[in-house]
Amino acid sequence: MKLRSIELALPDPSGAAAFMIDIWGMAPAEVRGDTHYLRGSGSFPYLVAFEKSEEEFVRSTTFVCSGDELGDLKKRVAETGWPARPSRSEDPGEGEGLLVELPEGEILRFLVDSAEVEPIDGGDLPVKLTHVVFNSADAEATGHAVEDVLGFRVSDRTKGMVFVRCNDSHHSTAFARAGFSSLNHIAFEMADIDAVMRGIGRLRDSKLAPAWGPGRHGPGANVYAYYIAPFGPVIEFSTAVEKVPDDYKTGTPEDWTWPPNRIDQWGISDKDFGGLRAAEERFRFRRDWDAAPLGN
Repeated sequence: MKLRSIELALPDPSGAAAFMIDIWGMAPAEVRGDTHYLRGSGSFPYLVAFEKSEEEFVRSTTFVCSGDELGDLKKRVAETGWPARPSRSEDPGEGEGLLVELPEGEILRFLVDSAEVEPIDGGDLPVKLTHVVFNSADAEATGHAVEDVLGFRVSDRTKGMVFVRCNDSHHSTAFARAGFSSLNHIAFEMADIDAVMRGIGRLRDSKLAPAWGPGRHGPGANVYAYYIAPFGPVIEFSTAVEKVPDDYKTGTPEDWTWPPNRIDQWGISDKDFGGLRAAEERFRFRRDWDAAPLGN
């Protein structure tokens, strides 16, 4: 299973797309109606979709999987009674599968038979999404739930987050111990550290400074730089997270502590706690479809 894309609803999709293409550094994929699709250099048809809406919300976060994985998922979701319905994608790449609502409202979409595209010479385009992180009222409960129902695995627990993987990458998502449910941030995987640093330089040319970074995380060991996008969400330049084996020992908060006044491995960057939190509260979740019984 792989994380593929995130679909956001917001009032000005064309403005969001322009920022992400002209300043952040993505490539246009398609425009279908009022929805703008943007891609990276890799083989996924798009990484982020901006759909026109009067309100801001996360429509879905999309994973691609095998037929066997989808079959097992449908069975477990039916047993739990989580809100869900079969879904046929009308986005680039198409595919069909399942929409699932997690206990705190996060909408995840799982697709099979979704087409890929030829990679392109990316320069400093992101390659793909490396993770999408959600704020959670009860991150611990959500971590257990996605292990039991989705077949994901918790990689690490820190004082701030529960990190969850769906393959051998340390995490494709995480649940922040925020006390509320919303989108925390979207991380775009760059080719290497140099591409991350050139991205920081490109945004500096547009008078935009990181809200946090550059630095190197503990869990995942990825180099990062976070920004608050002008259209609302927190977005991150990131290197790939580390690969972990099946028998990876799940870390505890005590395993991930830093010296005083440090918040990452390097300890060189400041963090705009207030600005980031305000941005993290903006994009909530909405189910705009009726749940259908599964397994009948």
